[in-house]
Amino acid sequence: VHIPRIDMTRMGTVKIGVMLALSRRLIKLGDKIVFVTGSTEMATLDSIVLVDTGREAEILTAQAIGGIAENVKPEVFQEALNFAIELASRGREGKPIGTIFVLGDEDRVMQLSKQMIINPFKGYSDEERNILSPMIKETLREFSAIDGAFLISSDGLVLTAGRYLSTSGDNESLPRGLGARHIAAAGITALTKAIAIVISESTGDVRILKDGKILMEIEKPVRPEPR
Repeated sequence: VHIPRIDMTRMGTVKIGVMLALSRRLIKLGDKIVFVTGSTEMATLDSIVLVDTGREAEILTAQAIGGIAENVKPEVFQEALNFAIELASRGREGKPIGTIFVLGDEDRVMQLSKQMIINPFKGYSDEERNILSPMIKETLREFSAIDGAFLISSDGLVLTAGRYLSTSGDNESLPRGLGARHIAAAGITALTKAIAIVISESTGDVRILKDGKILMEIEKPVRPEPR
């Protein structure tokens, strides 16, 4: 699996590795995995982590991961997650970004949402608006400043941006303190088979949601204050 070459915590790297491997069915829940990891900045390996995917609550906060590969192509999920982590880390023009990527079950998601702006992706060819195309990354970065969610089909087509997810659903399963983006993502994934990837503007953390619950949290590394 390919993990973005950006600064992350050691556990953040492990979490992404587990999630991507599960989504591609390279491993299954219950497998035990040994990770050798370390500092991205120093390019050194200094830690060994043993993960039991069937028991590790810190890595997997829900048991609904199996449906990821069924509802979204693994390469689409991997590309969307890697891009979200990169966007959370670097932001746009040095400023933090908060947004939602909703993947899969696009027809149902469209029914439960509405357009806040004119669709900026309408009229473009499938090749031009596929998330697997390197050409679209800067466009996604620019439109990430717009309120609302990106909708991406199960095979990777960016259908629209600036989409208002009009259902909040039951958000009792969410931790206290999470804002409107996470509530909207929980709601839309509770009522559809879609997967949501949410970037928190305030913290830079990335959360993956499915079935109205958070599957995984990937924390943005905290840089030490300069002396």
